[in-house]
Amino acid sequence: MTSRWMLEVERVRPVDVRWHVMSLAVLNEDRIEQVPEEYREYLRTDAWGPVRVCVAAAKEFGDEVLGRLYTAIGTRFHNEDLPRDRTTIAAALAAAGLPERLVEAYDCDAHDEDLRVSHKEGIEKVGQDVGTPIIAVPGPEGREVAFFGPVVTPAPKGEAAARLWDGTLLVAGTPGFYEIKRTRTVGPVFD
Repeated sequence: MTSRWMLEVERVRPVDVRWHVMSLAVLNEDRIEQVPEEYREYLRTDAWGPVRVCVAAAKEFGDEVLGRLYTAIGTRFHNEDLPRDRTTIAAALAAAGLPERLVEAYDCDAHDEDLRVSHKEGIEKVGQDVGTPIIAVPGPEGREVAFFGPVVTPAPKGEAAARLWDGTLLVAGTPGFYEIKRTRTVGPVFD
């Protein structure tokens, strides 16, 4: 949902979104027993394939392909409720204008070290006590400030997206600001 919001922010504010690969499977691999049991198997198996393909695509074509690939994968998984498998990923690659041969990375650990490096670059911005999404924005004195979130559903559009962005920049500019959080009361709303 945050990615949808950021695409809207890019439309209504002078922002250039740069995408970066992170992985909940990597984040949780050393603490898998602390993860709810119904989520463990997903993290051990199905969570690896799509992110491996994203890393392979970025390695070959640059990080600029990640936004459209992420959108193509997310649309199929979340909006269309398609299986989280190689066939769906191959269709997402085609929709993103990338060669379907990249799906070979799905079951291959050849890019796992690159995945871990990319993940580490992102998570080091915020610390180990969060998940995804993470955004990094300009903060005080031009330093980058990163946050987990915002997690928002449905993704705001137009001026509402712009106001949330402005608020994000406001809190990023506040020295010592760390967290705003509340319990989720509704699942993702895709429109």
